[in-house]
Amino acid sequence: MTILPIRVLGDPILRTPADPVTVFDDRLRRLVDDMIETMYAAPGVGLAAPQVGVGLRLFVFDTDWQPNRPDRHEDDADADDQPRRRQPRVVANPVLELGPGEQTDQEGCLSVPGYHYATTRAASAIVRGVDAHGEPVEHSGTGLLARCLQHESDHLAGTLYLDRLTGLTRRSAARALRDPTLPAPGQPGAQAWAGSGQSGDDGDGFLAALRRRR
Repeated sequence: MTILPIRVLGDPILRTPADPVTVFDDRLRRLVDDMIETMYAAPGVGLAAPQVGVGLRLFVFDTDWQPNRPDRHEDDADADDQPRRRQPRVVANPVLELGPGEQTDQEGCLSVPGYHYATTRAASAIVRGVDAHGEPVEHSGTGLLARCLQHESDHLAGTLYLDRLTGLTRRSAARALRDPTLPAPGQPGAQAWAGSGQSGDDGDGFLAALRRRR
């Protein structure tokens, strides 16, 4: 398996809606394996294909994994004697259904490194799609799982979590990130996102700017 470079804010591919997966072959499954390895290495709890430069409606996630702690074997236990193991899941061609109510919590993104903002999402969500073999899958939940399903589905539509910020939080993010693709409050969002190889024309420049500001 290969750890893939993750594209960052400022790369136009992150604003391009992805295409449906139509071929379920070994090549797709290798991509899924690489995405899973990349997600854990980042570390993160979700990763969409556009973030690694592949414009397909596909994402992987594992919200039970704790990225701030070293990995352990399946039969090991954490401090609370709860087993901790990797349980990656994959969804291709997802259809998202939102439940009632809302939740607001800090949210971040591997393509927007180093930043977290309070983001309002539906309190529960269901995603239906297929796995890497084309077999039907369904995932539903609340809390972090619901947030992750919505976040990754957004990626496939060319939407960033930053686009969902409102009011002073949105203005603060726009100033901090100096992102020309993030419209001011009340303006329609720009369309277009994806992600795998190295950053595009201005991806590396954005990272350099982040380092200078820090």
